[in-house]
Amino acid sequence: MLRVLVREEIAEAGVEFLRARFDVDVDLTSPLEDVIADYDAIVIRSATKLTAALIERATRLRVIGRAGVGIDNVDLAAATRRGIVVANAPESTVVSAAEHTIGLMVALARNIPQAHAALARGRWERSRWGGVEVAGKTLGLVGYGRIGQQVARRALGLGMVVVAFDPFVGDDRFRDLGVERAMTLGGVWNQADVVSLHSPLTEETRGLVNADALARMRDGVRIVNTARGELIDEEALLQAIRSGKVAGAALDVFAEEPYTGPLLGLDAVVATPHLAASTDEAQDRAGLIIAEQVVAALEGGIVTNALNTPVVDAADFEVLRPFLPLAAKLGRLALELTTGAPSGLTVAAHGPLAAHDVRLLTVAALNGAFEGRVDRLVNAINAPLIAAERGIAVSEEQGRASRDFINTVEVRVRTDREELTVSGTTVGPEPRLFLARALGFAIDIELGERMVFVRYGDQPGVIGRVGSMFGEAGINIANMAVSRTKEGGEALMAFSIDAPATTELADRLRAAGFDDVRIVTL
Repeated sequence: MLRVLVREEIAEAGVEFLRARFDVDVDLTSPLEDVIADYDAIVIRSATKLTAALIERATRLRVIGRAGVGIDNVDLAAATRRGIVVANAPESTVVSAAEHTIGLMVALARNIPQAHAALARGRWERSRWGGVEVAGKTLGLVGYGRIGQQVARRALGLGMVVVAFDPFVGDDRFRDLGVERAMTLGGVWNQADVVSLHSPLTEETRGLVNADALARMRDGVRIVNTARGELIDEEALLQAIRSGKVAGAALDVFAEEPYTGPLLGLDAVVATPHLAASTDEAQDRAGLIIAEQVVAALEGGIVTNALNTPVVDAADFEVLRPFLPLAAKLGRLALELTTGAPSGLTVAAHGPLAAHDVRLLTVAALNGAFEGRVDRLVNAINAPLIAAERGIAVSEEQGRASRDFINTVEVRVRTDREELTVSGTTVGPEPRLFLARALGFAIDIELGERMVFVRYGDQPGVIGRVGSMFGEAGINIANMAVSRTKEGGEALMAFSIDAPATTELADRLRAAGFDDVRIVTL
């Protein structure tokens, strides 16, 4: 039975969902380096760091499930190289994080925590802790993804003006909510009364709010961060608050946690210990969602939240599903038939199929092309990386029509010697996989495990001679098709066989005048 390690606490509903299908251990304390090799899946939250060294030890691991949004505690590149699916639960904490952001902003504007602390110490300080309204103020969002958009909705409801910077979100998402689009970060810095951070942590965003950025902001700006602590240069923020440039900061995350630094000693700072996702509802959702993702990964379903493999919606997947094994076979066939070192591979879809998200076809073709040809496990996760490592440029094309069939998938391979194209289609509900074109010839034959392609000059008796030679070798021909350019011209014979063809048989065929004989195993 497949084994799953739950390394951090998740909702019991998620654990039970996994236990109904797999052997599950909830182990929060054993040294991870000692046990990770025993599991097919691991479920974590934000505290567990899955480094490249740990992932190298995880020889059985097929999926990493992160019960939450951020994934910077997982070495995604190392997991991808090993062919391990990494999935998260991005929708689970959106509402909680957005509400916490708004709560921190209002608490900061109205000095609510400071006033409460003073009152708890017996001091009634109405004049000292008077604040400012948020209505009519400008909220600047850095990052306008799922959480940023939910924050915008709530801020607009409070009567705020919202401006946001995010180069990876379409204009329609800004128009839908009535949010002004800032074309640069400067457009947020110089307009916002409150800046709220909702960006992922990357090398480009690390230290995003630094001394230079703070200097460009409006005097008396307030900073809210519920995303990642490393987005802020904490020393620069400390100095900006002490100088009065920044009126205050509301922080839920820090570069090093638990945080015990000097920002906590400032009256102008409101801080919480990484609580944005810590609601009962969010944790229940995260646990169940990530359990569903792990089940999908281990049982061959759609991993809708996979971070290192193409994700398509369910409707597209149902259309693509019958063509995925076809694309894998064609990818392998194309590389088997070519000569020379490959430098490029193109996957093209023709017909109604082309109207769908065909990225999975490309991944399937790469998977088929490399499986058994490289020194590691190949799957849909690491096949594109393997191509890149080998200098193979990968591209996709989508055509409106298929000339001879309703839908076809085509794979073209470029090498230092030639460009070769194979194409195929599917037949029936099973589906059965048929080759439609190879080696420059239209051909109609069901793809088999072992196939032979023979090019020859079209003349009487050739088919009988080839058949006799296979019969004499004790190899049964299961299926055969022939194609020619014209009568007496170039011809192609393709057939599938029930047993492996020997090198002696190939030599006999060449000795008989069939110079171009290609034997492939799919």
